[in-house]
Order: sequence, then structure tokens, then C-alpha cells
Amino acid sequence: METLQVQASCILPLLLLTHMLLFVHKNSKFTGEAFCVLGYPLQVDFALQKNRQNMGRRYVEVFRSKRQEYYKAIANEVADARGSSPRRNAPRVKSSDEAKESAEHTGILRLRGLPFSAGKDDIMEFFKDFVLSEDAVHIVLNSEGRPSGEAFVEFTNAEDSKAAMSKDRMTLGSRYIELFPSFSEEMEEAISRGR
Repeated sequence: METLQVQASCILPLLLLTHMLLFVHKNSKFTGEAFCVLGYPLQVDFALQKNRQNMGRRYVEVFRSKRQEYYKAIANEVADARGSSPRRNAPRVKSSDEAKESAEHTGILRLRGLPFSAGKDDIMEFFKDFVLSEDAVHIVLNSEGRPSGEAFVEFTNAEDSKAAMSKDRMTLGSRYIELFPSFSEEMEEAISRGR
């Protein structure tokens, strides 16, 4: 079985979910995150196609997560429902900021939130403190061949990509840019979708 983590205040429609866990704060408000456990690889592929799309007025991110993260989330929810703190061997699921900090760096960063008009020169200027060539910047296109607002940047080494994370949530034009550690397979898949 595959586990996906969803960041949105709504769930994926039209999927036969094996299990879903919605996260609730202690004040009974939804955090906007959920895990969906799907029974078949085809369902996972379908769900991943919903990444970065809107559901109603909400933007949704869909990505794979590790089964262990799902189990930790269940333990935390059960502990919260009982009014106790989670067991020491089942820590809280990491926030996206904590996950970014602890993620392995491969020398590749994914940028999200780019102005659609941003070009390679703009991205190179954004990372002007690092040595980059135009060939290291990959702007992701949507199915119509237009910029999707995402890009991937290949740094010289993992240390540079980790240092470049200091630019996370800084602005390029009027948009703040989110940075995420990435890897070559994710980059190649995103680039090939826009071809």
C-alpha cells in the first residue's frame, strides 16, 4: 500500500481510499493536512496528478510520504484524543519547515511560487550568491507549454543547495518563493510532464 500526504483543507475526490486520517488541532480546527492510504499503484498515480491543482478555491499539494510518518501521525492523533501527550518513541509529525531543515540535500532545489513571467536570468539573479549556469536552471512548464510557477535549480554541490535554503520565502518580484530540497528523479519527472 502507498501512503500520500495531502496539504489542503479538503480531500481527494473520486478515489477509493483504504484509509484517511485528517489532522485536528486540540482546538478542533483542521490543520489542512491529511494522509490518504490507497490500495493500488494506479490510484497513487492518479492522486499524484492532482498535485498543485485547485479543489474549489483551495490549492492542494499531493506527495508521497513514508509509511512511518503515517503511523506516527496516527499515534499522535490517538494520544491527542485521549488528552495525553504522544509516546516518546512516536514524535509529532514534522512541520513542513522542520521537514525542509532535516531533508537530505542532493544539490537540487525545487522553487515554487515563481511569477509566470520569471525567466532563467531572474532565477540566477535570485541566487546571485551562488555560481550557476543557465543549464542548471530548469523552468517547469504546464501541459500547454506555459510556465507553471515552479522551477528546479541544480547547484554545484549539496552544501550550496543547503546554503541556498536561506532564500526560502524571500521575494522575486512581488511573489515570495518557497524552496524545497529535491532530487533528480523528481526534477526529471516535472520537466517531462511539461513537454
